[in-house]
Amino acid sequence: MLEAIRRAISFLRQKQILHKLGVAISITVIGIACYVLYHMLRGIDTNEVIGAIKATEPRQIVLAALFVAAGYFTLTFYDLFAVRAIGHSEVPYRVNALAAFTSYSIGHNVGASVFTGGAVRYRIYSAWGLNAIDVAKICFLAGLTFWLGNAAVLGLGIAYHPEAAASIDQLPPWLNRLAAFAVIIGLVSYVAWVWVQPRGVGRGPWTVTLPGGPLTLLQIAIGIVDLSFCALAMYVLVPNEPNVGFIVVAVIFVSATLLGFASHSPGGLGVFDAAMLVGLWQMDREQLLAGMLLFRVLYYLAPFVISVILLTFREVVLGARMKRLRRTQPSPEVTPKHGAVYVRERGETGA
Repeated sequence: MLEAIRRAISFLRQKQILHKLGVAISITVIGIACYVLYHMLRGIDTNEVIGAIKATEPRQIVLAALFVAAGYFTLTFYDLFAVRAIGHSEVPYRVNALAAFTSYSIGHNVGASVFTGGAVRYRIYSAWGLNAIDVAKICFLAGLTFWLGNAAVLGLGIAYHPEAAASIDQLPPWLNRLAAFAVIIGLVSYVAWVWVQPRGVGRGPWTVTLPGGPLTLLQIAIGIVDLSFCALAMYVLVPNEPNVGFIVVAVIFVSATLLGFASHSPGGLGVFDAAMLVGLWQMDREQLLAGMLLFRVLYYLAPFVISVILLTFREVVLGARMKRLRRTQPSPEVTPKHGAVYVRERGETGA
């Protein structure tokens, strides 16, 4: 059975069917979102939105900012876990934190986070001797933590309150609950699968050893905490009336985030917003839109600016160190030998 699945996936990759299917899904999601967003935003009073932003209490903004900060702090453990899992415990936490924070904040805003986030991670981790394969493994394990957390949050949330998901997918609540139970069963089965014996995915040097049962539970816990903090930040900023409850907001928020992720649009722009407006249809649109705009500033814009500053400062410091190192090193002596050029420096000879 597993061999048949592997062959099918290999065939799809060779024919680039998976890539074409992914592009088609992204375009479809973005197209539907734009259509829905256009109809949802018709008749929106811009002045009311601005007024709602100004009327937001500073206490709400500060509290939401703290939840966002807590969420990004939790994100640093994605990389800490992944780097330790591939056997590079010599990399200090501060490097994991920098790589996680900058890669996620830049990836969220630029879009195609798999590539943009991976490039940022490689720039940081390569200074510690990690190669492209190591960084690819880190991205895979960090992504696995993200998806396990999403599966747990959506599975448990929709099983408890299936009507929340029904407001987005327009499916009967009983069908959503059934799907949620299927996700939970799949999650439990995966944990049991990796608990029994060591498992690996990939081939050759690209093989990744999956975390065992206890570590997988830790992955799920990290993902749940991260998403909970982000959902709390949104919950603080949405209108107080009607009070739909945190679980409903969390389920709709995570669903909207995944739709935005599937679209590969920068920050899920348009897709995330349309899903939130549809899911929380009972709230005042101007006030909800004001809360979403504030959330974007806190969760996307502010971390992006901070990340660019941090990376720029890091490059300046590294550049200054390299210049200082070149000045302190003696000039290399170049001597020909057997038709080749050899460089002699500090008493060492190399080709």
